Amino acid sequence: MDVVIWHNPSCSKSRQALALLKDRGLEPTVRQYLKDPPSAKELRAVLKQLGAKDPHALVRKKEKLFAELGVAELKGPAVVEAMAAHPKLIERPVVITDKGARIGRPTEAILEVL
Repeated sequence: MDVVIWHNPSCSKSRQALALLKDRGLEPTVRQYLKDPPSAKELRAVLKQLGAKDPHALVRKKEKLFAELGVAELKGPAVVEAMAAHPKLIERPVVITDKGARIGRPTEAILEVL
């Protein structure tokens, strides 16, 4: 099974998700999304895999930029463009497999796509 994790090594939840994957014998492709940000197209694809109707589902609302940029007031494509331009806005971690995608909050949520 191909597994990709959008990972931030500074985040404890992200580290927990990576450890969970490895404990299950998986060697995921680790994408440090802050260094290699996903494009708007990739974000839309992940939102679809998440089953999210609103792109705010993938936004890190506690991030300082969320308030500074007024992301709460943005709609649809503008939210996706904000995440593409400012990857700090992307909630983490995100695990992507051929079964779908899940945000690892709580960490166990990623088990749904393994």
